[in-house]
Amino acid sequence: MSAIGEDQESPIRPTEPRPLRVLLVAASQRRQHSCPGLDSKARALLHRMAAALPAGWQIDTEDIGNEHGKPKIQSCNACVSSSMALCVWPCNCYGPHSEKQPDLMWDLDLYGRLARADAWAFVGPVNWYAPSSNLKCMFDRLVCMNGGNPRPDLIDKKDTRKAQALERSPLWKDLSKNHLSGRTAAFFCYGDDGANEEDGAGRPKNLEHPEWFDAKAHPQRGKDERLAYEGLVWQCRYSDIEVPDRLWRCTNFGAGKPFADDQADDMMAEKEALAPFDEWVENFAAHVAGKGVIATVEDERAAKSTTNTEGPQKA
Repeated sequence: MSAIGEDQESPIRPTEPRPLRVLLVAASQRRQHSCPGLDSKARALLHRMAAALPAGWQIDTEDIGNEHGKPKIQSCNACVSSSMALCVWPCNCYGPHSEKQPDLMWDLDLYGRLARADAWAFVGPVNWYAPSSNLKCMFDRLVCMNGGNPRPDLIDKKDTRKAQALERSPLWKDLSKNHLSGRTAAFFCYGDDGANEEDGAGRPKNLEHPEWFDAKAHPQRGKDERLAYEGLVWQCRYSDIEVPDRLWRCTNFGAGKPFADDQADDMMAEKEALAPFDEWVENFAAHVAGKGVIATVEDERAAKSTTNTEGPQKA
């Protein structure tokens, strides 16, 4: 039997389907090895979720919290506002191993891991009626998954005029697509219903001008607190990523308590508040199992960096 050349297709085919792959992300800023000195509730919930998912799945976990000496997710430069074709998939404004602009998205290979997974789950706090700044930064950097340019060679990496010309050309219709289409995303956020800072009527206690605060107009109370993540949910849906309504949930921990008494270990004693999370995890497992394998090898290959590909760079 003759040997198969490197340029020939292998005759070997898989004999069984691959396991489902999911990426779970804890999206709080808090980490033990940083100023807060304690890990977040998001991290504890992440581990609770990983333990509850089917043992045969490939479960990838990440905590994007802040740690001393750890790179941050760099902000989006809004290339798309100059031209959609200037916004490259995956982002080439930054790259791995950079000493000048270290970027957590690339150093953790988050583009590749998102592409590799069939489904994603994000768990994080509500910070001032919105997601954590770290999670918002991450999704800002995912604008490129929605129609980003997969051919930076056609625009000499970042030539604005060439990008504009490409976007106007017939070729652009074939290049621009939703690069992570078909996946499932799930979001679970938690708040504290004002902790112990409110007067019982939805108004902060320490207001010198309470007439400026209309408690009846106070947004995101009760079940509506999930609306803090509304922008992320609709960004996914806009990018052809499924977010079923039952996989977008919220709860409150530590209502009426001082912040010092609303930590991860305290949270585990709040069975009623934990129940929506456990139900969300069950719904996630059922939905992803029913949907099956989505991600392809080609998806993962397409999510490789085209910046700083030769190792550590000072520029």
